[in-house]
Amino acid sequence: MPVLSTERSPGAKLAFALLVGLLLSVPLFTVWLLVYDRQQQSEFAQASIAEGWGGPQTISGPLLVIPYRALAEESVTEGGRQVTRTRTVWRELTLSPELSDLETEIRPERRTRSIYEVVVYEASARGRARFAIPEDLSRFGVALADMDLARAELRFGLSDPRGLGANPQVTAGGRPLRLQPGGGGGPGFFAWIDAAPLAGGALVVDYQFAFRGNRALGLAPRAGDTRWQLRSAWPHPSFQGSFLPAQRQVSGEGFTAVYRVGNLALGQALVTTGEAGADAPPPPQIADRFAARPEIAPGGHHLAQVSLMQPVDLYSRVNRSAKYGFLFIGFTFLAFLLFDVIGGVRVSAVEYLLVGAGLVLFFVLLLAFAEVIGFAPAYVLAAAAIAGLNTAYSAAVLKSWRRAFYIGGLLVGLYALLYILLSLEEYSLLIGSLMLFVALAAVMYVTRNLNWAARPAAQVPPA
Repeated sequence: MPVLSTERSPGAKLAFALLVGLLLSVPLFTVWLLVYDRQQQSEFAQASIAEGWGGPQTISGPLLVIPYRALAEESVTEGGRQVTRTRTVWRELTLSPELSDLETEIRPERRTRSIYEVVVYEASARGRARFAIPEDLSRFGVALADMDLARAELRFGLSDPRGLGANPQVTAGGRPLRLQPGGGGGPGFFAWIDAAPLAGGALVVDYQFAFRGNRALGLAPRAGDTRWQLRSAWPHPSFQGSFLPAQRQVSGEGFTAVYRVGNLALGQALVTTGEAGADAPPPPQIADRFAARPEIAPGGHHLAQVSLMQPVDLYSRVNRSAKYGFLFIGFTFLAFLLFDVIGGVRVSAVEYLLVGAGLVLFFVLLLAFAEVIGFAPAYVLAAAAIAGLNTAYSAAVLKSWRRAFYIGGLLVGLYALLYILLSLEEYSLLIGSLMLFVALAAVMYVTRNLNWAARPAAQVPPA
């Protein structure tokens, strides 16, 4: 007579497969940590390659800084009484140009060390700035007669002066100026200048200099009207910051961009006053920090920036693909489960675990090969290796090559779909949702008559 079998019910098999899948989340999480660690190591290697070349650069200026006399009141105690005295102090008036016209050409270069690569560049800047005393100067509490125009400074800012090329040239009113390092205690360079022409009209400054940097270049506009023309042979620019170019053209041969920024958009006047050194450029140790917030330049000024992006960020793509690891495990385990509860082929926990380990190994292989041969070839190679391995193993587990080819076809379809999801970022959620809907509908149809709680009966052999 029939007796109850010790074999688990379909519901118990489902719960067991879910438990094994949950255990595989530990190595899958380890893969995410591995991707993060390799990305950090890559960034460290890139920084090491570019060390001494120059970091992400920000150009600012020119600014004209003019000392002026002002009266300051101070209270002192004399004979037990508070006495207010007036004394003459020197302060600085910082004058931004009415018009700043700058042309910059970026010449990129790839530098490699072992499997790591970084994009560096050499750039040349050529510009003209026109300064003039504003008509409402008296509103700032400064009189032209109190300004010492003969001791003015013309300041240029460069966030990482290590990349500054030799022999920058600056002329004012057609006369060459002798340049000095720094200026106001910050990075860049400056020149002493006799700004006496301002008393009778405008002062025109022409300048040109070369510099080196890596990854990004930004401009901190300060003029009443800033015009920045930018061109490069790099075909993958990323325009960032507080301002985007008014005109731009990007092609496989490079890009050109034109920025137009007015001081009303900057929210600042052309004239600022303060104690000596108060308007100094930022210290060198924050030269690289602006990259984290491209809308703000060092010193708090708004920034227009372009980054020389790599066409494929393999670590972000590997990380995104690893986030779909649970779907790979889930769909594959579901196929094995259906063969188990419907096809009558028993699948043990060890077999689930080994197949799942192979699926997790795919992402490790993808990362390892992508660092050497690129993402697309690595994806094909890793997918073919894991699909072939699990197909061959499934033939032994499922006792049929025909069933194994179903597993192999499922994996090939999943890997192809994942590659499409990685390529179409905007539609990845839509495609993924439709894929889950179709899979759920198929499972519901196949198992519509299955009793998940029933245990199969076993026949007692005749006496």
